[in-house]
Amino acid sequence: METQMRFLVKQWVDQEKFKKLLSFSKYISRSKDGSEFQVDIQRIIRNKIKLEDIVSVLSSVGVQLTEDEIRQLSAMISESTPQYDVEFYFNDANIIMKLNTFIAELKTVGIPMKYDSSNRAYIIYPYYYSIVKDMLEEKGYKIKSLDLKFQDVAINFKGELRDYQEEAVNKWKENGLKGIIALPTGAGKTVIGIMAIAEVKKTTLIVTFTKEQMVQWRDSIAKFTDIRMEDIGFFFSEEKEIKPITITTYQTAFRHIQELGDKFELLIVDEVHHLPAEKFKKIALHCLAPKRLGLSATPYRDDGRHEELFKLMGGLIYYKSPQELMQKGYLAQFKIIPVHVELRPDENNLYKDLMKKFKELAGGRSISKLLEDMRNGDKTAKEALRVFNNAKKIFSVTESKLDAIKQILELEKGNKVLIFTQYVDQAEEIARELNAYLLTGNVKRKEREQILKEFKEAKEGVLVLTTVGDEGLDIPDANVGIIVAGTGSKRQFVQRLGRILRPKDGKVARLYEIVVRGTLDEVLSKKRKDEINNLN
Repeated sequence: METQMRFLVKQWVDQEKFKKLLSFSKYISRSKDGSEFQVDIQRIIRNKIKLEDIVSVLSSVGVQLTEDEIRQLSAMISESTPQYDVEFYFNDANIIMKLNTFIAELKTVGIPMKYDSSNRAYIIYPYYYSIVKDMLEEKGYKIKSLDLKFQDVAINFKGELRDYQEEAVNKWKENGLKGIIALPTGAGKTVIGIMAIAEVKKTTLIVTFTKEQMVQWRDSIAKFTDIRMEDIGFFFSEEKEIKPITITTYQTAFRHIQELGDKFELLIVDEVHHLPAEKFKKIALHCLAPKRLGLSATPYRDDGRHEELFKLMGGLIYYKSPQELMQKGYLAQFKIIPVHVELRPDENNLYKDLMKKFKELAGGRSISKLLEDMRNGDKTAKEALRVFNNAKKIFSVTESKLDAIKQILELEKGNKVLIFTQYVDQAEEIARELNAYLLTGNVKRKEREQILKEFKEAKEGVLVLTTVGDEGLDIPDANVGIIVAGTGSKRQFVQRLGRILRPKDGKVARLYEIVVRGTLDEVLSKKRKDEINNLN
């Protein structure tokens, strides 16, 4: 055999032996002296051919290797054979899974992955890293894992957990430090998250929906633990610091996941029901964190995408209803008080005309079907939805509701009242009429912070809110809510109720719901309260 590792087979070989020769060598040519082959290291690696197998096959076709040739071949195989079957690398917010051998199981594993044929590698989301790695290790493959050295965090919990909070943390631990905990607003989900950080004691990324929630998390961590303040950082706007405990928002995390994805062992997502949105789910998919905790008052989504959410975060592992915690005294007692009003004659005539036109355009299709058809370019569906929204706004912003608000406020003098609506123009009108505080998406951040500060410090007053108040609003002594206009979403209803449920001695929270008789307002009211047990 020559130094380029060629050998000559002088005898005739059958198909079976020829196939065995090709498993570790290339056929070069045939001459009067015989057939010439050259050893192919890549074939040896791919087919997992051992040195003794090569020697045996060659011997069977009349090729006897010398001891020097065997040592030479052994050295070539040893130098060229990878130490690992699979090697993992983190690159550009993705995991590169380089294959040094053929792995048939990857075709049936059911995990989305893109094959890079030029590099014999798969590209997978970091979320799937531990799943794929564990599966391959169980199958006996040698794995070069990612070099993950998550920083330890010096943190100890110094508060006290309520019984249900302790149950929730234990369920999370039993579930492998993964899962979603669903508790009503005011039940202390943030404290549970802080206890989770203290349990893990590793770098943690906290994703919130608003900047106000970022501040609340930082202040609560400082209150309930002994962590140094310099170990807590905001990754937001101009202030982008990656610290042992890093707090960010959905929008910022989505835009900067390449910088954040491989830095944290624990991922905590607040208001986790937002996560399945197409862009936000990339936070969970591109984050390596093997330990995950989702927090929400209402994880179920009307569009059904909570199923995807549960997969990304480890399932729904713990839930308590407002009624259960109210009975134990952890949330305020509450009443749901319906207030029925009528449309004015001119409003009623316009509403009926619009609903008639809507039914003609819809042709019996549901709202969800119309939305689907509109996305597919159906102009009739688009017009039907426009007409429907115009009809809905009539009963949502009728002046009859403003009159009802004034009557309710007469009954609730001396209390702190939150008024909820869907429409900015209606919110502005109500605030003007009542000389009330106003929070909408149009209010600048600094002004919003000042309004909340003043309202929190006030002993009584009225705050008018659009959907910006559905989440992340912390006004413990608010005890009256008025829903003027809302969707049919149960989640929104529970969140708005939760805004007034923080406990206080002798407190009975009251949520007024102003509903227009004889309109879809009644249907929406019923829908958002369905499956919520014993609300009255």
